[in-house]
Amino acid sequence: MRYSVEVTGLDKYFGRFQALKNVNLQVAEGEVFAYIGPNGAGKSTTIRVLLGILQASKGTARVFGQDAWKDAVDIHKRIAYVPGDVNLWPNLTGGEVIDLFVSLRGTYDKALRQRLIRDFNLDPTKKCRTYSKGNRQKVALIAAFASEVDLYILDEPTSGLDPLMEQVFQDCVMEQKNKGKGVFLSSHIMSEVERLCDRVGIIREGEVVQTGTLDELRHLTRYAMTVTTERTVEGLDKLAGVHDIAKEAYGLHFYVDVTQMGAIINHLNGFGITKLESVPPSLEELFMQHYKKEGA
Repeated sequence: MRYSVEVTGLDKYFGRFQALKNVNLQVAEGEVFAYIGPNGAGKSTTIRVLLGILQASKGTARVFGQDAWKDAVDIHKRIAYVPGDVNLWPNLTGGEVIDLFVSLRGTYDKALRQRLIRDFNLDPTKKCRTYSKGNRQKVALIAAFASEVDLYILDEPTSGLDPLMEQVFQDCVMEQKNKGKGVFLSSHIMSEVERLCDRVGIIREGEVVQTGTLDELRHLTRYAMTVTTERTVEGLDKLAGVHDIAKEAYGLHFYVDVTQMGAIINHLNGFGITKLESVPPSLEELFMQHYKKEGA
């Protein structure tokens, strides 16, 4: 497998403060990789190392097989970057800024540029000083998706967009994925990540605590189950892997470890199952699991 991004043993210090601790991650070509964590966890610091803005204190960061620090100029010819808070030239129009960004990479598809302006509902004739935060984000996103690049690095890119524009953004990401382009996406919007991403990395206090597909991560936590039966269920609380049993009007509600699910269903069968629902954890639940403090 070929990788657009390879990070190995990455540390980053600011004085005595360690912002990144032995970060390891990979993004395959044509993959959408989500990098999630709260503010201050180290997401933007990782991205700045990949962009060659910051130099790693230890370890390696490679993009397209090249050193992110030493080969930053060559790498930037093949990537598009959108930050979470875009600052633009106040006296230029949105259209002029888009043209400036895409012209830095040579030729571009003018028809695609026009379609993106229409889809994002942007008035490109207005001066950038008149734009809201959401419209500034639109300018950066249009410039990125109108460019012919191999990797998109997006750091909270939908900050300030309304739900309709978030849908347009998601369609653009899927379009690039279908073209075989890689996407490194930092996001707080869990539904966005669940819809778009092939794999997820969760970063906590500078450390990547889990990486994998959504299905792989869901195997690390508990499923919510609801069951109704013909007869009163007995002995459920004695089974391994059963947690937080609650009797509701619609039946029993509880959580199960996925490794014990077969044995638990077999036990319930003895009481005549009439309805059984099993719900995997959402990405948000997985995320929160890694941020629970001791005793909280």
